[in-house]
Amino acid sequence: MNQYFENNEKLKSNITKYDVKIKNTNFSFYTDKGVFNKKGLDYGTRLLLENINIDNRRTFLDVGCGCGPIGIYIAIQSNNNKVDMIDINERAVKLSNMGIKINKIKNAKAFISDMYLNIKSKYDMIITNPPIHAGKNVVYDIVRNAKEYLNYNGELWIVIRKDQGAKSLINDFSNIYEFEIVIKDKGFYVLKGHIK
Repeated sequence: MNQYFENNEKLKSNITKYDVKIKNTNFSFYTDKGVFNKKGLDYGTRLLLENINIDNRRTFLDVGCGCGPIGIYIAIQSNNNKVDMIDINERAVKLSNMGIKINKIKNAKAFISDMYLNIKSKYDMIITNPPIHAGKNVVYDIVRNAKEYLNYNGELWIVIRKDQGAKSLINDFSNIYEFEIVIKDKGFYVLKGHIK
């Protein structure tokens, strides 16, 4: 079975467009088979976006962007500040770039990267709804290595379910990050991390 964190060029395409409203902001994104959010915006991503604070931040990285709702929403909200969006899944990157175009965004781009492999910059904020089904090692690599790509006083924002290891993640990275639980709702935790 194909997973959203893999590439499968043989998978049949069925692109769907979704219109979404979050906190008085309307935006659209495209999704497809083999990509996370194929049925529309998931609750965890919505919770993250409804509670994220991007004030005074200039550069953003969406890790595991899927079809792009996080990066697209942040780009619309961030007054032309830089937003990079990365995913290992080529279809996801294509859909994200379609979303960037339909929303008339000039300050964002999506590109292929296996985690941080193709990242050459540092950012004020790294945001992720991590690919839980890729396994704990992948999720932990995303969290652990974020510190190398954060500017001084940068923030790592994560949404993760309690039953998918939210508390363990906080404990396991307590030597690297000081995490604040921004909100807990319906089993989801939105976490904000600062490097210690």
